[in-house]
Amino acid sequence: MSFRFQLSYVFLCYGLYFLNFVALIKPTTVSSSISSSNGTDEQALLAIKFQIESDPFQFLTSWNNSFHFCSWHGVRCNTMDQRVTALNLSSLEIGGALPTSIGNLTFLEELILDNNLFHGTIPRELSQLVHLQHISLYNNSFHGEIPGNLTYPAIRIINLERNNLEGEIPAELGSSKNLLELYLSNNQFKGTIPRSLGDLADLRVLSVSDNFLEGSIPEELGKLSNLEFLKLSSNKLSGVVPMQLFKISSIQYLNLASNHLNGIFPSDFGLNHSRLHTFVVAENQFFGSLPLSIANASGIVILDIGANALSGPIPMNIGNLKHLQRLDFSKNPLGSTDSTGLNFLTSLTNCTNLRILHLNANNHGGALSSSVANLSTKLTSLRLDKNYITGGIPDNLENLVNLDNLAMSQNMLTGRIPTFIGKLTRLEGLYLSGNKFIGEIPGSIGNITQLSVLEMRGNVLDGSIPVSLGNCTRLQGLDLSHNRLTGVIPEEVFGLSSLTYNLNLAHNLLSGPLPSVVAKLKNLGSLDISNNRLSGELPVSIGDCQFLEFLSLQGNVLNGQIPESLDGLMSIQLLDLSRNNFSGIIPQTLASPFHYILYLNLSFNFLEGEVPNEGLFHNSTAFSVVGNEKLCGGKKSLQLPECQGKISSPKNNAGFKPLSKRVLIPLCIGFLIFLMLAYIYFCHWWTRKMNISSPVTSDSSPGDQYPKLSYTELLQATDGFSPSNLIATGRYSSVYKGILKYREETVAVKVINLQQRGSRKSFVAECEALRNIRHRNILKIITSCSGTDSKGNEFKALVYEFMPNGSLESWLHPSSSNLQQPKKLNLIQRLNVAIDVATAFVYLHHCCELPVIHRDLKPSNILLDDQLCAHLGDFGSARSLLLAIDRSTHIRIRTRTIGLVGTLGYVALECGMGGPTSTLVDVYSYGILLLEMFTGKRPTDSMFKEDFCLHNYVKMALPDQVMRIADPKLSSECQNVSGMMANQTQTRSRGTYRFEKCLASILYIGVKCSAQSPRGRMDIAAALMELQAARDGFLIADEKTNKDD
Repeated sequence: MSFRFQLSYVFLCYGLYFLNFVALIKPTTVSSSISSSNGTDEQALLAIKFQIESDPFQFLTSWNNSFHFCSWHGVRCNTMDQRVTALNLSSLEIGGALPTSIGNLTFLEELILDNNLFHGTIPRELSQLVHLQHISLYNNSFHGEIPGNLTYPAIRIINLERNNLEGEIPAELGSSKNLLELYLSNNQFKGTIPRSLGDLADLRVLSVSDNFLEGSIPEELGKLSNLEFLKLSSNKLSGVVPMQLFKISSIQYLNLASNHLNGIFPSDFGLNHSRLHTFVVAENQFFGSLPLSIANASGIVILDIGANALSGPIPMNIGNLKHLQRLDFSKNPLGSTDSTGLNFLTSLTNCTNLRILHLNANNHGGALSSSVANLSTKLTSLRLDKNYITGGIPDNLENLVNLDNLAMSQNMLTGRIPTFIGKLTRLEGLYLSGNKFIGEIPGSIGNITQLSVLEMRGNVLDGSIPVSLGNCTRLQGLDLSHNRLTGVIPEEVFGLSSLTYNLNLAHNLLSGPLPSVVAKLKNLGSLDISNNRLSGELPVSIGDCQFLEFLSLQGNVLNGQIPESLDGLMSIQLLDLSRNNFSGIIPQTLASPFHYILYLNLSFNFLEGEVPNEGLFHNSTAFSVVGNEKLCGGKKSLQLPECQGKISSPKNNAGFKPLSKRVLIPLCIGFLIFLMLAYIYFCHWWTRKMNISSPVTSDSSPGDQYPKLSYTELLQATDGFSPSNLIATGRYSSVYKGILKYREETVAVKVINLQQRGSRKSFVAECEALRNIRHRNILKIITSCSGTDSKGNEFKALVYEFMPNGSLESWLHPSSSNLQQPKKLNLIQRLNVAIDVATAFVYLHHCCELPVIHRDLKPSNILLDDQLCAHLGDFGSARSLLLAIDRSTHIRIRTRTIGLVGTLGYVALECGMGGPTSTLVDVYSYGILLLEMFTGKRPTDSMFKEDFCLHNYVKMALPDQVMRIADPKLSSECQNVSGMMANQTQTRSRGTYRFEKCLASILYIGVKCSAQSPRGRMDIAAALMELQAARDGFLIADEKTNKDD
């Protein structure tokens, strides 16, 4: 017994010793394991930081050894073993590529990188993150395909919207059984929607809009019984929509717009859709009738079925949708032409939140009852145009005080335009054309000072044009044509400098002269006053309307000579002066100054003398002079009599006088021009003979000009041309920052690399170009240096004003080595830069004695001062334009171009074909620059191959998908604007709309400027005008939104 006790005691001691040993060694083992795992996570995070190319706000400075990685910005760890479970770097504007080592964060549950500048492909190593539940790469620049192995067992949310992803949507996504939300919109996916997505039984959100998806909608999607949000809009989907899709009772948002889908709506649609909020199927090919049961979907806020082929009556109980804010049935043959066709409007008076009601291009008839005025006072847009509505405008329509758009054109409305229309002071667009309105235009219309478009053409209006229209100082388009208006055109109308779109007063009974204040229409694009009774002479001041593209004065009784000032109409495309009483000769100025003119009509006047045979008149199909019996000469195809060199009169011997006017004066003028050209040539020859590197004067007074600097002075100014002062390098030169000691002024010193072939030519070209041009948006050259360096080698340099904010290139595409300050330009700042550059080119092309072509426009040649004002630099490829005229295009050109100049991607096609060089070469480069500035895409980006270029990339997105291609920084700005107005739904939508509208206008200008054909490009002056209008419109809308708030 004693032995057993002793043996038990021994075993007990050994057991306790073993347990104690285990207790001592176990913490060490666990600690070692945690430390090893922590190290893996830390290294993975540091690898991400290493790949970051830009961190403008220095958010990742905390990612260093001074802090535990779990406290780094955007990092969250679990408390037990300190493993990284979440990485959230959203909206930090950081950029770079995702490293493959991100797959080592094996405990990661959330990866959120929204609203940044990440690029490259999505690493396949993400498939190693088996615990991942939420991945969001929204609004970046990732490209390539979605890795097919991104099938996580725990994944619940995948958001890859607003990137540049391509290829097909992987069918493997259908195996992520726990997936709740899938966002793939605004990419470049092709192919079909995978049927396997129908296996995601718990899926609540599916968004694949704004891609290039084709084929039909899979029937399997109808099995998604928990689906709440489905967005398939703006693709190329076709075929019949599966009926099961319309029967998902959980659906809240359904958007199938802008596809090629067809079919009918089920007769019970709406009965089981109590949660439906948004139903948008516009711009498809749906047919059949609108089911009565739709009124049972009482929660609908947005109902848009516009632009389909639906027919039949609109349900009388449509007003049961009491929460409606937007109702759009436009462009469908819906409704009835009988007297009861509009009775359904009465039920809509129950919709007290209705803001948009579009019933245009339907089949509605009957009279407008007073119930239309009982619609929601929140209504902002009412469109009833293109129907068969009769009667007059209801008297109490003035109750709709918040209307900003009222369209009733192309109906059968009668009676007078009511005076109360002037009480709708928020109106921006008023469209009453194509009706049978009678009487005078009410003077109260001048009270609508917000009006931007007024159209009343094609009625039976009489009386005079109200002088009060002069109060509508925001009016951009005015059309009162095809009426019976009488009297003189008020000068107040011609004084509306805001008119940019058109002024059309044609086919009336207007009389009197055309006043000289027409010159105030400097921004107008189209002026049509044809077929009236205007008299008197054409004012010389009309030549100041330099942006006019269309001018028609035909069918009046204007007389006198055609003014030579018409050569000021530099944008004119069609000029019609026919069927008037003009006399005298055809001005020689009409022969050549027009860049874009397509047709000139001078027929049926009393013109005399010789028809020019050059410029426009070289092409007999581009003009008409029939019905002028005293004209002679011109092309043989005109079949006019030959002009006599000397006209004599049988009654006296003074026939010598016509010779004096037509021959002697031109000879004298020609001789004077010859002397002037000879003098200019002599001055040019003398200047070339002088030292080309003589100091180029600044625009200061001679006493303030800098003396020519020596090599030693520049050596001291740049600290021995220190690499730390190196700003930029180019093909022919290097630019250093320097300080001139005797003035203590910072300058930029451009040192010419004379060993590089072509550098001397570039130096001479820059000196020649900058010698006589001075403009606030052109980089100011201060002086120059020409001599030898310390080794006796030839040395040449130019000294410029220093631009502290560097080049536009560094702002659009910041590199990892240039992060001294946040590199971000907002929409208005970019637009201001674009306007500055366009202003510089207007000066170079139109205001210099000889037009100057830059030939190498790109972001690195645009410098920004401390106020972010743009200055055009690097004139090493510039040339002055010789005054030769291309007779087929009427564009001023150089006689030839030797060798390719410019930079790949920015240079126009004609430059590489050895053809003539014109100012339109710069316009092309400017267009590409605009597209790059607002998309963030270089024209040489790897995504652009063969015929797919930046120009086509943007053109395909216009006008409705501009935010898909916008620079992510601008998309972020638009999102931030919306976010700041999160509690103001209407204001947010307006803010987003005006942002997108402004961006679309800018990109449209860029597309027009970068057209492949030179003849298809805008003139830089026209581009400048439209950019300024876009900026003004955006800022005015912004101001209005702020006031409304």
